[in-house]
Order: sequence, then C-alpha cells, then structure tokens
Amino acid sequence: MYNHIIYASLVAFVICLAGGPLIIPLLRRFKFGQVVRDDGPQAHLAKTGTPTMGGIFLICAIIIAALVVARGNANLMLAAVLVTLGFGLIGFIDDFIKVALKRSLGLKARQKLIGQIIIALIFAIYAARNPAIGTIWRLPFSDVQWNLKWLFVPITMFVVVGTANSVNLTDGLDGLASSITFVVAGAFALIYGMLELMGATVYASNMHNMAVFAGAVAGACLGFLIFNWHPAKVFMGDTGSMALGGAVAAMAVISRSQLLLVIIGGIYVVEALSVIMQVVYFKATGGKRIFKMTPIHHHFELSGMTEERVVVFFTIAAIILNLVAILAF
Repeated sequence: MYNHIIYASLVAFVICLAGGPLIIPLLRRFKFGQVVRDDGPQAHLAKTGTPTMGGIFLICAIIIAALVVARGNANLMLAAVLVTLGFGLIGFIDDFIKVALKRSLGLKARQKLIGQIIIALIFAIYAARNPAIGTIWRLPFSDVQWNLKWLFVPITMFVVVGTANSVNLTDGLDGLASSITFVVAGAFALIYGMLELMGATVYASNMHNMAVFAGAVAGACLGFLIFNWHPAKVFMGDTGSMALGGAVAAMAVISRSQLLLVIIGGIYVVEALSVIMQVVYFKATGGKRIFKMTPIHHHFELSGMTEERVVVFFTIAAIILNLVAILAF
C-alpha cells in the first residue's frame, strides 16, 4: 500500500525536477514575469519579472504521477484530478491576464468567484450522490459521523471555495504554499492509507488511489520547492496555488474530513482569517489595523523576520497541526 504512495511521490518529484529547467526558460522567453503589486512589502518589488505560472509543471507532475501509479477503481481520484484541473484553469486564466495584459489584479473577483462556485457545485453534487462519500462528515476526535443531508451541498461548496482561496492567500512568500501543502498532502496520504485498511474491496481501491493522489501532490510540492525556495527562480502563480487549493479541498471532501480540515489546513485558515479580521477591524475603526499587513505572513515579515524564517516557522506549525489531525482522525 504505502509503497505506491512513495512511488507516486517520487514520480511527481522527478517530473517537477525535470520540468523546471525546461519550463522556466520558456516562461522567461515569453516574458511571463511576475507583476508585483506596489501595495505589498517593498522588498518584494525586487521580485518583479521573476517567471510565474510555474504551476503548469506542478499540475502536470501531480496528474501524471497519480494516473501512472493508480491501480484498480480510480473514480474518486479522477474526480479529485478534475477539481484540481478546474481550479488550476481559473488560476491560469487569472495569471495570463496578469502577465499578458500587465494587470496585477488579474481576473475580477466576481469572475473568479463564479468559476469557483460552478466547480464547487458540480463536485459537491457528485460527492453527495456517490455512496463512497455521501452527505456524511466525520467528527474529529470521535467515531461519530454527522449526516448533513440537504445542507451538505451548500456547506461543501463553501469549504471547497474557501480552501482554494485560502491556499491562494498563503502563496505570498517564496516556498510557503509549497511547504505547507507538502505537509498537508502527506497527512492526507496517511489518512487515506488508514481508510484503505478499514474499507471493503471497491472502497479500499478508491481510498488506495486517493492515497496515491495525495502522495503525488506531496512529491510535486517537494520538487517545486527546489525552484521556489528563496530566492525563487519561479513562482507557481494562481495557476499552481488555485490547483493546490482544489486538490486539498477534494482530498478533504472525499475522506469526509471537512471539519478536520480546520486542523490539517490550520495555516490556510489563519491566513484567511487574518485578512478577514484586518478588513473588518479597518472598517469598524475608521482605518486602524490589527496587523502590519495581511495575509499574516507579511505581518511577521514586516516585524523583522526573514522570508526563510517565516516559511520555516509556518511549516513547523503545520507539521504539529497535522500530527494532531492524524490523532483526531
């Protein structure tokens, strides 16, 4: 069982390792360079022009590795792949507008949200109708399972869209989103491994292939880090961060671990909450701020921590949270 997870991780890692030197020069040639917003940390302005949309070879690594290593019934894994591709496509369009039209904000928020809602709706309906998933959520730290019934679809849509955007917000420092998602995917690989051991034949086969998918995500993130660690040679862009967000959300929904995602994806949650808190407090107090800048990784950066130190600090926190999540499962 776990040998296939390792195979998927290694295949994805090697594809990223080989893809980087091929894709990064092409991104430079087509002048697909990052447009850094001037309202962010001033130190980040030096990153302007760094190739972006590296998520292209990150996504390719995940999908190829998962499909090559998968065995038996892979219906649920294919659903996860499609969700990853769908969110990655939204991110790709967003990135293309940024680099081709030099518009730093990319797609309008409404346009992006509509696309995300459509994908989330289709996936939530599929999950609700699939007997291997259904409308059930697992409750952390217990054997209780909660049947949401008609509430499942709207709440799951919220979880999927929220997760994708939270991962997107986390992608603000060199290597941050890659490092955190590597840890998260590794935890999901273990969880799916446990589900495989607990399941009947067809169910076990699906869980096995979801474990393979999680392994592929982890391996691809690790391979991408080779090029994305500070100082980054390439950024994943919204192409990569949105795809990773979709992948994480799919892994949570298919394992019925939406509530557990608060712990597994604790860093994503904190990043998103910091933005919400900042906006609400700013409007309520007429311009005062809680943090120096959000998402919160920028607050630590502007408080004197180096990018590398912030990334290591957040990754250690993610490891601890995911150990707790595995115990909770």
